[in-house]
Amino acid sequence: MSKPAIYCEPFTIKDGYDFEIHHVSYLQHDSYSCFMHFHQVHEFIFFEHIDGTYFYHQGESKLSDYDAVFTPAMETHDFELKPRSKSWYIVQFMPQQLNTEALREFNELLKTGLHLSFSVAVQKKLHNLLAWLLSEYNENPTSKTCKQLFNSLITLVCEYGKNGTETVKKPRSSSASFKKLIPIIDVLKTNAGINFSLEQAADMCHLSPSYFSRVFKKHFRIPYSDYLIQHKLYNAARLLGQSDISVTDIAYDLGFSSPSYFIKQFKFHFKVTPHQYRQQLR
Repeated sequence: MSKPAIYCEPFTIKDGYDFEIHHVSYLQHDSYSCFMHFHQVHEFIFFEHIDGTYFYHQGESKLSDYDAVFTPAMETHDFELKPRSKSWYIVQFMPQQLNTEALREFNELLKTGLHLSFSVAVQKKLHNLLAWLLSEYNENPTSKTCKQLFNSLITLVCEYGKNGTETVKKPRSSSASFKKLIPIIDVLKTNAGINFSLEQAADMCHLSPSYFSRVFKKHFRIPYSDYLIQHKLYNAARLLGQSDISVTDIAYDLGFSSPSYFIKQFKFHFKVTPHQYRQQLR
């Protein structure tokens, strides 16, 4: 059975885990999609092969092979990648991990988004460590070895990463128009399945529907109605992978009008049914 056409980030860590690590890869013509999103965990992405742009709170910056990006919990971010083969490791961890004795010194550094580059020598060490961590994680994600490797990874990145902020352009999230969207963004951050109409969302932001629509698309790159569906579908994918909640319950919990409509939208976006997606992840 083939893998899902689109990898869905976990967004939250499984109960009892301190972190998760996954390896993601796409061939040149594989379908890839990302949208502006946020999650309750800190996130590192360590690229192997990449060509595109990283959008985050500080602005936007161009991605190159073997770069890394860090996004703190609840910060909006997304990627626009060119149609070439691409691969990366994604490491997500609970924010409280930075309060442990081993990592406390990096708490201040990792309060904001970062775009990091490394020397060739460090790139090799870093990706050897990532491969080892992934192997140990797949064997026993809660082992002492796994935890020590994770701590070593964060230490290596923070001590040897060079911040690429010189490539960052004017931050979009500091603009006056972006700030006007904060009320609806705050709702999206805390609700997996909302059904606010465009008019309701605009009213919440004290904007006219037409102006709200233009501003939302400017910053999120897709219309509000499309974003709302994707927001619910990505949360659905997380629930399918991390829980045993039935497809029917997920559909209704996330505010879809019916399970059949949910399945139709899920298959259109992920190219597989919810049941197939769950089976493939397991």
